[in-house]
Amino acid sequence: MRILGVDPGSQKTGVGIIDVRGNHITHVHHAMIRTGKGDFDERLHILFAGLCEIIVAFKPDTAAIEDVFVSKNAGSALKLGQARGALIAACGAHGLRVAPYSPTKVKQSVVGFGRAEKDQVGHMVRMLLHPPEPLPEDAADALAVAICHAHHAPMQKLARQNQVNKI
Repeated sequence: MRILGVDPGSQKTGVGIIDVRGNHITHVHHAMIRTGKGDFDERLHILFAGLCEIIVAFKPDTAAIEDVFVSKNAGSALKLGQARGALIAACGAHGLRVAPYSPTKVKQSVVGFGRAEKDQVGHMVRMLLHPPEPLPEDAADALAVAICHAHHAPMQKLARQNQVNKI
């Protein structure tokens, strides 16, 4: 299974792709989609188009995205939510199901501690995947989201099957 992981941001978004075969996880690709500080509607378009290009190039089977982190600044949270929506729409435009994960769940899955620091997440991602080059922080976070999904996707699939069987 090829998993696309996304760490959304309105100015820079991390993207990571891994392959999963049994218990073996392999780094495929990581990138940053940078939008700059221009008009917000243009930044959303850059996010959508940039993720579409990556999806076409790497053909993931499924996707996972980090949930919006709610902070004290409601305006920032709204912009992040809109950026996340553009990224989810890009996945949907290519037929990908998108699984959401909280930052705490991602950290728990990769580091073993839900309140881990970003550098701890990056370190564990490098230890697990051995990427061929240094990882930007947001790309490491995106790969962590993909790893989280690799751990949880089988359970989600089983839960969906059980729901179908009850109908």
